[in-house]
Amino acid sequence: MFEPPDVTGLVHLRSQKRANATLDRLEQLVRAKGLTVFARIDFAHDAAAAGLMIPPTVQLVFGNPKSGTPLLAANPTVGLSLPLRALAWEDAEGHSWLSYESPEYLLERFHLPSTLGANIAGLRALCEAAVA
Repeated sequence: MFEPPDVTGLVHLRSQKRANATLDRLEQLVRAKGLTVFARIDFAHDAAAAGLMIPPTVQLVFGNPKSGTPLLAANPTVGLSLPLRALAWEDAEGHSWLSYESPEYLLERFHLPSTLGANIAGLRALCEAAVA
């Protein structure tokens, strides 16, 4: 069986739903929590428009300025990973996955105080609920 690439800081969750359905569910959960959806990027659609093909691959960009701004104040370069993102994708075998950067990794990568972890800790629960 296919295993997602081992990339430092990334979490991969297997989904029983197709990639687009997984991201639809995540978007519903994000909106229900009152978070802002900034973008939904369909890489496969964009690839097709350029005459290329990839399996379904869709990213949701979302967050809450009240939660993200303190992280940016502590280290502006965390803006490279904020707003938060989750990527729903399908592998060559047709399995669906939801991947995201772990909140702990973001804190470590950008040398943020652990006290700010609560601001992004909800990402894990949202993603786990999306694939359930």
